[in-house]
Amino acid sequence: MSRFETYSDLPGQATIAARPAPLYPVLACLAGAAWPPLWLTLLVWRPHAVMPGRDMDWRLVVLLIGLIAVPLALYRILNERRRDGRPCTRLGVVWRFMLYGGMAAALVQIVVALGMSVMGWFEAADVMQALGATETTLLIFGVGGLPIAMVVGVSYALWAGLCAAFIAFEARPAVKDRLGLMPRG
Repeated sequence: MSRFETYSDLPGQATIAARPAPLYPVLACLAGAAWPPLWLTLLVWRPHAVMPGRDMDWRLVVLLIGLIAVPLALYRILNERRRDGRPCTRLGVVWRFMLYGGMAAALVQIVVALGMSVMGWFEAADVMQALGATETTLLIFGVGGLPIAMVVGVSYALWAGLCAAFIAFEARPAVKDRLGLMPRG
């Protein structure tokens, strides 16, 4: 006999509802932004450059992006739930976060690559040096950095989605138990 007989027997398929207190979304955002590889490596290896600029430690940049992106993704999911009733499971919340995280990571990496290319134009002595700087920057940050940024973004979003799914939402049956006959758990 199989352990999973229907689709609803799979993990993460229970119907969820947003927790009523305003404290839970804030806790979910803070826990989601505190991705363990970031704060663990920040504790072990101190950041070399803290001030904003080209040399700022990439872990601090990712942490700042996470502090902005996690609340925006949760806000978008809560609005989508009010409008359409979807995602209605924890797995759906995690998948939405992973989708938004991958897209945000790709978008941020493209903006960084284009911004650094434009900054290279102003530092160049002539047109050919500007073209060479653009080629090198787009090759390193665009072609080489985009897959790495997307892997980091999706894994960060997986963590944030799990935090949001388990902190900001609770499992609830799809209908109210009016007679008290539904099994609990």
